[in-house]
Amino acid sequence: MMENGGKQTFEVSNDTLQQGGSKSFDDDGRLKRTGTIWTASAHIVTAVIGSGVLSLAWAIAQLGWLAGPIVMILFSIVTYYTSTLLACCYRSGDQLSGKRNYTYTQAVRSNLGGLAVMFCGWVQYANLFGVAIGYTIAASISMMAVKRSNCYHSSGGKNPCKMNSNWYMISYGVAEIIFSQIPDFHELWWLSIVAAVMSFTYSFIGLGLGIGKVIGNGRIKGSLTGVTVGTVTESQKIWRSFQALGNIAFAYSYSMILIEIQDTIKSPPAESQTMSKATLISVLITTVFYMLCGCFGYASFGDASPGNLLTGFGFYNPYWLIDIANVGIVIHLVGAYQVYCQPLFSFVESHAAARFPNSDFMSREFEVPIPGCKPYRLNLFRLVWRTIFVILSTVIAMLLPFFNDIVGLIGAIGFWPLTVYLPVEMYITQTKIPKWGPRWICLQMLSAACFVVTLLAAAGSIAGVIDDLKVYKPFVTSY
Repeated sequence: MMENGGKQTFEVSNDTLQQGGSKSFDDDGRLKRTGTIWTASAHIVTAVIGSGVLSLAWAIAQLGWLAGPIVMILFSIVTYYTSTLLACCYRSGDQLSGKRNYTYTQAVRSNLGGLAVMFCGWVQYANLFGVAIGYTIAASISMMAVKRSNCYHSSGGKNPCKMNSNWYMISYGVAEIIFSQIPDFHELWWLSIVAAVMSFTYSFIGLGLGIGKVIGNGRIKGSLTGVTVGTVTESQKIWRSFQALGNIAFAYSYSMILIEIQDTIKSPPAESQTMSKATLISVLITTVFYMLCGCFGYASFGDASPGNLLTGFGFYNPYWLIDIANVGIVIHLVGAYQVYCQPLFSFVESHAAARFPNSDFMSREFEVPIPGCKPYRLNLFRLVWRTIFVILSTVIAMLLPFFNDIVGLIGAIGFWPLTVYLPVEMYITQTKIPKWGPRWICLQMLSAACFVVTLLAAAGSIAGVIDDLKVYKPFVTSY
């Protein structure tokens, strides 16, 4: 057994590898993987269902009863199909004995190489940085919702309870500075479990409240075409409809961690077969859940559906249940921030250590004793760099505290490159599909159509930010 970058690897004979592994080890010399279709499905559902669900009622309100559900179903179909293509790229060559790719970037390097690897890296890490900004905004909105809800009820509805989001973002940023000092992803398992439990908690509360409100209203609100011109201008109607595409794309995004999930699955059968079935199960579960949350939210509020479903419920009873849900959102986002940012932290730190191998500042670790626990490994570069990262993401969130706009932009940035383009190109290379053949043309048409969707979603989100900035004064405006 050898230690390699903090991970355990095992030396086995070439004969063992050629025979496809042993009783204890897989064909790559690592301990036998034990994941199944059900564990993979659970990982996907846990990763996908998160804060993106909160904007779906608003997204459907922009598109209406006709286009909203259809667009959501189309996104689920595209996500499922391209995920099956990506699953085929876990191994290079034969699906049972080919070389394994342990990460998304490794799969791109093995199948496409060159500029595609650089493109993948830039898009992936830009997306992760955007997620950090979006989570900071979402957490502050939920913290304000708790404060506003209690203020509203204590004043009997007389106090408008306006407040500034800056202090809430700063407090969230301070918490993330502390948690970001956890050295690596493998030591985050407990935080990830807590975050997953919280995501399901607030999602089910939101669904339950939506159903209850529809019953209380005695009717289903909304229209076939969504928010009408007159309530908003013609240009706002167009841009918000485009932005809604980005919000839905954000809710379905998980391609960047698909390969990592697939790397937990045992074989035979081929991991790609198991992963394809797990993707079908998880996308079906997620789509049903999203349809329920989004549609019941729109049915409850109609064209007035809030950008964040649970903060829109803040002035209604039972307000204590809304408080629980919003506290759950904050706890979930504290953990999710770390889960998504750790790959970026690791990338920067490993490259810095490789470039300056003799620098104590980059690589030396000091043991800090903690009573009752094992000593904490303090690295000065990790302390400085991660603190600067959190401060930067927090300041940008304070400058642009627009939840729906940022969520839509993040969804747009990641959808076409990571969910469609790279999986399609890798699959074409992997399976040697002939150029200009019928299948090649169909795949390129799918990629081109999704590229247009991404451009429209990005344009709508950017237009939303510009529109909001006309009335927003950074660090001053209160809500």
